[in-house]
Amino acid sequence: MKHTPFGYDVVEGKIVINEEEAELIKLMYAVYLIGGSYKAAAKAAGLPLKHSGVKNILQNKKYLGSDSYPTIIDKETFDAAEEERKRREVALGRDCRQTKPLPQAKYYDSFSMPEIPRKYDDPVKQVEFAYGLVRNEVSS
Repeated sequence: MKHTPFGYDVVEGKIVINEEEAELIKLMYAVYLIGGSYKAAAKAAGLPLKHSGVKNILQNKKYLGSDSYPTIIDKETFDAAEEERKRREVALGRDCRQTKPLPQAKYYDSFSMPEIPRKYDDPVKQVEFAYGLVRNEVSS
């Protein structure tokens, strides 16, 4: 099982770019940036990835490079893809950062119960029947 991100291999203890996979990553970024969906980007690259798999690749900061990982995607491309993702989120009404007003909470502050007729000889059934008659009330 591979533990390094797609696009990288470990050779002699060092992380190196897998050139074939890196080209597929670049292709996914390109397709996404010209308006393709996550699924379209995966399909163009010939990868059997679901929506979340492509999103994870497009948001993986390791592709920008670090002390351990060589650079596969330049910062401008990475930032452009992230801005496009945010733009689409807002356009589709999926922006999680927008705060929605919470519904007004209802607090039950009193309870009422009518006179309980004896309906069952079995005490458990009688209690179940009685609890079914409880009514919650909210003060205005």
